[in-house]
Amino acid sequence: MYPTVAEALALPVVQRGEPRVVAGAAGLGRRVRWVHAAEIADIAHLLRGGELVLTTGIALPEDPEGLASYVADLAAVGAAGLVVELVRRWSEAVPGALVAAAERHGLPLVVLARETRFVSVTEAVVALIVDAQLAELRAAEQVHEAFTALTVAGAEPAEVLREVARTSGLPVVLETLGHDVLAYDAAGQDPTSLLADWGARSRAVTAPERTAYHGGAGWLVTVVGARGADWGRLVLLSPEPPPHRHVVVAERAASALAVHRLVARDRESLERQTHRTLLTQLLDRPPQDLPTRAAALGVPLERRQLVGVAIRPGAAAAPAQALATQEVLRDLAEATATATRRVTVPALVGVVDDTSVRALLSLPPAAGMDGVLRRLAREVHRTAAATPHPLPVVIAVGTTVSALPDVRRSLAEAAHVAGAALRSPGTRLYHRLDDVRLRGLLHLLREDERVRAFADRELGALVARDDGQGSRLVELLRHYCEHGGNKSAAAAAAHLSRTAYYQQLARIEQVLGVSLEDPESVLSLHVALLVRDMAGG
Repeated sequence: MYPTVAEALALPVVQRGEPRVVAGAAGLGRRVRWVHAAEIADIAHLLRGGELVLTTGIALPEDPEGLASYVADLAAVGAAGLVVELVRRWSEAVPGALVAAAERHGLPLVVLARETRFVSVTEAVVALIVDAQLAELRAAEQVHEAFTALTVAGAEPAEVLREVARTSGLPVVLETLGHDVLAYDAAGQDPTSLLADWGARSRAVTAPERTAYHGGAGWLVTVVGARGADWGRLVLLSPEPPPHRHVVVAERAASALAVHRLVARDRESLERQTHRTLLTQLLDRPPQDLPTRAAALGVPLERRQLVGVAIRPGAAAAPAQALATQEVLRDLAEATATATRRVTVPALVGVVDDTSVRALLSLPPAAGMDGVLRRLAREVHRTAAATPHPLPVVIAVGTTVSALPDVRRSLAEAAHVAGAALRSPGTRLYHRLDDVRLRGLLHLLREDERVRAFADRELGALVARDDGQGSRLVELLRHYCEHGGNKSAAAAAAHLSRTAYYQQLARIEQVLGVSLEDPESVLSLHVALLVRDMAGG
């Protein structure tokens, strides 16, 4: 918003004084907040920082120590620079002590060879400051207008982020409070580099306020949420401290995203809203009247077989193309509710988080649960394929319970199984805890640093070899482990001849310093590969 010292020196009124920078040239990029003409030596305590100080030097100290102290005081309060007119006190050059002190503190020291009207300098620089402020205000007004139009039009998050990238020229990422990327716009940069190791990078950036700039990471972060419920963060990757207009862009975009979420939720049917409320309470602390309210919706919860179900989109679509927190999950919830009605299973169905649809099935004690689940799963797959956002889905089922306090465990188990099943090979109508087995355990432990460290120790050398030489040793090891050590089957899966594949296995043993004939070594490597899968490779 403020001009630099160099820009102030380029003004015609200053140029007429024949300015010459004699020290502190590295600080010419400092911003000038104001211009102050002062002849007294103890002026520093009256300044606020950012001032370009003008003086003839007539009242400055005679001794070198006094001149050095004068410069040190200006630098300490953050003065932008010092301009000395060489007419009244010094005619040829300023004292060496003044020059040395300015250079030492990085304070731009400029001398004017000709007499200059300081009032004209002040007027010209202030006019420059005011013009910059007006330009900033106009830019902020344009930002307000653009994002207001997006909000009124009900723009999708991808459109909002596109406008952020266009307006600021910076990459932007929308993430959950759990640091999962929901959407992004790379602003022409490489998306792979933008999102690499995003979770760890994001967890390291904390914002003390709703909008703050983290200089170490180069992130401008603003919290996204409304009605007292924050649900995400908007991150602009800004290597330099952002100007005010970029802060305005971030905050207006966050408001547009929060409003969109509220509107999207309002578009949800009243039935889904009611079911979502009951499911949320079941996952927290069920009130005493919850069974009565559920029964009034046609879903009895007492003296019934109760089973939690989680349905997740199964396609690995780009976050910007498939925001699973909104359109996709809302459509998937309606499809699931339709499927439960078609197979005549009383159920509560709703979206209670940003990853999956949850359902609680209620069946009579004598009903055959397996048969019902098969029919329901087929119908969910069929109806999900007919939604406006058709995607393959992963269906997971929790343990069957009969007591209301155990419902929370069944619903949580279903969500856990669904997360693990996303990375499990093969196609099933639905998944249970038994189906995900070791993958399920590793999914639970995927954020544990000790587990990640184990995987890094086991595979680090092999990954480094692949990255450095462009080889595919990790992939070939995966084939070997997935085929239970059957080298012929693994070679066929890797599309290599057995001779070539055996040579690659020998290279893997050499790089890792292990024997693939040792069952424990193969088991450790297979577990490490699964951990790598759970952590996103």
